[in-house]
Amino acid sequence: MFNLKNKSILITGATGFLGREMAIGLANMGATIHVNARTETNCSKLVSNIISKGFKAKNACFDVTNEEQVSKYIETIDSLDVLINNSYAGLGGTIISSNSKDYLNSYASSVVASANLIKLLEPKLKIAALNKGNASIINIASMYGMVSPDKRIYESESTTNPPFYGASKAALIQLTKYAACEFADRNIRVNSISPGPFPSDESQEQLQDTINSIISKVPMGRVGKPKELVGPVAFLASDFSSFITGINLPVDGGWTAW
Repeated sequence: MFNLKNKSILITGATGFLGREMAIGLANMGATIHVNARTETNCSKLVSNIISKGFKAKNACFDVTNEEQVSKYIETIDSLDVLINNSYAGLGGTIISSNSKDYLNSYASSVVASANLIKLLEPKLKIAALNKGNASIINIASMYGMVSPDKRIYESESTTNPPFYGASKAALIQLTKYAACEFADRNIRVNSISPGPFPSDESQEQLQDTINSIISKVPMGRVGKPKELVGPVAFLASDFSSFITGINLPVDGGWTAW
């Protein structure tokens, strides 16, 4: 198991399906998790859950798209070892059914928010890098930032993975490479992870035909379990990846290898 003891980690979108598992899993490895979400109740609930397990967590409730709220949070911390940009907002759709607001909201909650957090937290990450040798930024992208969804596997336009999602995630992968080059001389490493099919429990119950179609496209023959994202994230957050920057790591059961 990776040792993340004495590392402080901010996870945006931490109370979501994948964020929650990352928060608990990384806390289990010794990290202090700064739990971020827009809703105070959701943040407090997850913080209490993590602490009840004997791990460390702090409430970091703010809207990632609100720079004033981000700045207020930053004033409360001395340094930060790891930033995990996991925020995203948007529903399903196709090019025909989507509108300009869908694209703008998707881009704002993922790419713009991530870029602003990287910019505003750079001084705190720089302090951690000076004190501990390196700091890490991990952007949660998607396999759909690398390849297009197969529209034939979805049951309706509203359940189809939308074009603005993949476009935002592709931009996030490029932002990762750019930031990796810009911050390399400061020992702030920047990498991205592209999860494949990790459908929620609710989706697996309600959209069984779609899930079966998705499974048929995965070389490993199944969908991912949220805990299977923890290891790759922990690796990039840990000192074991101290000479790795600028990569995009697919965690997709082989989907993008076909």
